[in-house]
Amino acid sequence: MTAAAMGWIAPDWPLAGRVKIVSTLRSGGVSEGPYASLNLADHVGDRPEAVAANRQRLRESAQLPAEPLWLEQVHGVDVVRHADAAIGVRADAAVAFEPDRVCAVMTADCLPVVLADRDGTRVAVAHAGWRGLLGGVLEGTVAELGGRECDLHAWLGPAIGPEAFEVGAEVREAYVARVRGSEACFRGNERSRYFADLYRLARLVLESAGVGSVHGGGWCTHRDHQRFFSFRRDGVTGRMATLAWLA
Repeated sequence: MTAAAMGWIAPDWPLAGRVKIVSTLRSGGVSEGPYASLNLADHVGDRPEAVAANRQRLRESAQLPAEPLWLEQVHGVDVVRHADAAIGVRADAAVAFEPDRVCAVMTADCLPVVLADRDGTRVAVAHAGWRGLLGGVLEGTVAELGGRECDLHAWLGPAIGPEAFEVGAEVREAYVARVRGSEACFRGNERSRYFADLYRLARLVLESAGVGSVHGGGWCTHRDHQRFFSFRRDGVTGRMATLAWLA
């Protein structure tokens, strides 16, 4: 089956012909129980043979030109260059300047962000949960890509939505102190906590970094049980992947 037949997300953005993106859903694999069915993570307790089979299905269905650079993600800000890194390197973003090098991040509520230049000569994928986003993973990824920030396009993949992403006052205060205009991204609730709009926060950070062309967003992994894994919803669960490479 192809990626289209699997029903995976194929972004509608200006670089579709030059930069390939695949964002998987939770369906189409062989994993069982809380990992059903296309879990791509080998660190969440799923059977190794099931993860291997799911990754093989991903390679075949997405017609990947090579094995993805799977990262050990730690909610940090480290960015690696694909050509210099090995699978399992500890980082939360990867960049590639050569064709057919597949950058990838895994998520289950955090925000995957793809960045590429308008000419389709460089690409990156970043894992931007609230910690990494606050810490500067997107700014670091933009810097690692090089070139002129105004030439970059960004695509926001599936993440937890603003009606479900609850954080404490300390998270809001940290963002307000660092990200200009972020007050509007938080809405108080009856538990003296806040609902945060991760998509909107990412757009503010990207705008501040000079990236003016931002696409995607609008999903909620927490609310859509049928399509998405969600760590906040389920605790023990699988991971989806967002992958990008230069054609």
